[in-house]
Amino acid sequence: MTKHKQKLGKWGELAAANYLIEKGYLISASNVRTPHGEIDLIADYMGELVFVEVKTRSSGEFGRPEDAITPSKLDHMIESAQYYIQSNFSGTEPNWRIDVIAIRTNTGDSNIEIIHFENVAS
Repeated sequence: MTKHKQKLGKWGELAAANYLIEKGYLISASNVRTPHGEIDLIADYMGELVFVEVKTRSSGEFGRPEDAITPSKLDHMIESAQYYIQSNFSGTEPNWRIDVIAIRTNTGDSNIEIIHFENVAS
């Protein structure tokens, strides 16, 4: 991954975290690695555990950010969430879901568009 992509990804994750905080989410972790992949953000929202995948694009050259969530990627997201729950909760499984936040920005432009797709999987 190029430095530009890494920087853009980290910037997008920070923008997504700030967006979620403004909406009343409590961010509990970020960049959590599991054997099935990385979870960008983990949050609590009204007693529900929310795993958030953040996709950021600075141009339309490679399509919309949300288009990067392929069926295979979604499977990895579900497996990562289930691994996290099994590793961190004993007894009753918490209510949980997976959200996707798509961020669009143009390089050099301060305007950003954030689209929040709630409950893409649970």
